[in-house]
Amino acid sequence: MKYALLNLPCESDVARNYGKGLAPPLNHSVYAWLGLRPVRAQHTSAEHEALQRWATGRASLVEIGVAEGVSGLAMREVMAESGTLSLIDPFHLSRVPALNFTKRAAHRAVKSYSRGNVRWIEEFSFDAARVWNAPIDLLLIDGDHSESAVRTDWDDWNRFVIPGGVVIFHDARVFEGGWTNSDYGPVRLVDDLFRSKKIPNWTIAEEVHSLVVVERTN
Repeated sequence: MKYALLNLPCESDVARNYGKGLAPPLNHSVYAWLGLRPVRAQHTSAEHEALQRWATGRASLVEIGVAEGVSGLAMREVMAESGTLSLIDPFHLSRVPALNFTKRAAHRAVKSYSRGNVRWIEEFSFDAARVWNAPIDLLLIDGDHSESAVRTDWDDWNRFVIPGGVVIFHDARVFEGGWTNSDYGPVRLVDDLFRSKKIPNWTIAEEVHSLVVVERTN
């Protein structure tokens, strides 16, 4: 098994049940990098299917927040053969930056499939946005979950999304058996922009568990 997906119900986004009953020491990313356990997703199987459905055939995909690389791998498996997947994450939370096994596990996972091209951008998303100049047809926002950070990601990046392109927010919806609540930054942003204000030229295209997909219509 390449990866393990999140099972429901789930009490929180910290205490997650991956169904394998792993001993606590195996939780460390070093074991994923060594291949002693699968890389672990922070999304459910239904969300995984939705990511792949929306990523199919896309040519310019960007993910903010990579973790162990499962969502990046999911999109790489179905993206356009000549497409480019840009993965943005500073990987700054490692206690030993020189080793950084979360980053190593992510690289190992995404490299396990060879479709398209992958560009690793080891920066904070707000820094990467300052020099970005390419159109995007799928943007996955799953980085810092504070409301201010999610809003910054939206403000910095949505202008690059082409008509017919989508932005996918993770942890952005309260759902039965899930871990999110109304105080989550992504939930508050989506409720504000797409449920209350309904900003022009953007519409909610799909909602699956905590995922909310918004599409640029014009």
